[in-house]
Amino acid sequence: MSFFASFLLWCLLFVVCWPLAILAVMIYPIVWLLLVPFRLLGMVVTGVFRFLQAIILLPARLLGWRPAVAA
Repeated sequence: MSFFASFLLWCLLFVVCWPLAILAVMIYPIVWLLLVPFRLLGMVVTGVFRFLQAIILLPARLLGWRPAVAA
């Protein structure tokens, strides 16, 4: 590829991508705010499952069982 063709491709990339980059920077906070409820829901679901696991494993823990330590 010649220098001129490479230069034209870089110019085209610059002209096309800088508006997309600015748009991404402007939209990112809005998307982050929209996804906050889903993150909270994920934390709640994880907490409920851990609570249920603790209740189910309570008799075994009372008898001395300890979970394996992850390596």
